[in-house]
Amino acid sequence: MVRTALHLLELLLVLTALYGVALVHVPAALILGGLAGVVAVERALSRPPPTPRKERRS
Repeated sequence: MVRTALHLLELLLVLTALYGVALVHVPAALILGGLAGVVAVERALSRPPPTPRKERRS
């Protein structure tokens, strides 16, 4: 729950910063948005894979 809230807060912060940059210079905001996307993908890929759950036998 806390991790989800922190991810949402981080997303809101990044979007607000990109919006502020876009008010001044749109191409710069597009470049920064692309870089932020690359960083997000790299962070997601650097996490270890989830451990598989044991199957329940009934």
